[in-house]
Amino acid sequence: MTELIIEVPEDILVAEKTDAASFSRELLLLTSIKLYELGRLTSGRAAELAGLSRVQFLMSLDRYHVFPLSAELDELEQLHAQPHH
Repeated sequence: MTELIIEVPEDILVAEKTDAASFSRELLLLTSIKLYELGRLTSGRAAELAGLSRVQFLMSLDRYHVFPLSAELDELEQLHAQPHH
């Protein structure tokens, strides 16, 4: 794993009413979503970057008005349609 350090002005955290850890997680998620949307990362790699399962990542896209690629959408619909044990 490579660690990246990003400097964020304290007033940004105050304005966002968040702490550094929460803001860091959100930045990772937003970055993952944008790279996925641009086709630079697959959903699996984007999920890995965001620290989520692939299904969790795909389910989070709607909140940011990003839609899964058609093959992934079909797969999600199939997973959702399967009976839960």
